[in-house]
Amino acid sequence: MADKKHILTYAGLKKYEDELQDLKVNRRREIAQKIKEAREQGDLSENAEYDAAKDEQRDIEARIEELEKLLKNAEVVVEDEVNLDKISIGCVVKVFDVEFDEEIEFKLVGSTEANSLQNKISNESPVGHALIGKKIGDVVDVETQAGILQYKVLDIKRVD
Repeated sequence: MADKKHILTYAGLKKYEDELQDLKVNRRREIAQKIKEAREQGDLSENAEYDAAKDEQRDIEARIEELEKLLKNAEVVVEDEVNLDKISIGCVVKVFDVEFDEEIEFKLVGSTEANSLQNKISNESPVGHALIGKKIGDVVDVETQAGILQYKVLDIKRVD
């Protein structure tokens, strides 16, 4: 089975590349030093510092592997080339929530970058999926666990 493509914005790609670089260069060196110091304490069979350092090393190596796989399968959305006639990944969408009588702004991103606390919604989420391809003025019904939400698309723009 082919690996899933991870859709990333340029900012997301940069963030993951920087994290990978930090893990490979800095964190590996730090953990190697911790392991060396723990070994120098003698008996490894009852050495909590050694066990903790080895656990941390495993976690770092797992994260490195995860990031390398993610970046290998990354598809970058060039936000400057996003078509603003309709909603797509990489754009910022302003919608009007009919039920709550309020305007909300979302940035549409791939599932890897989604973060509801930053109003970054995934193209695979119910709201993101419903908004893809819509135009300014369209009214969208979104089926969620909380019921049907209705949004009117007010604006589509590029990321600042």
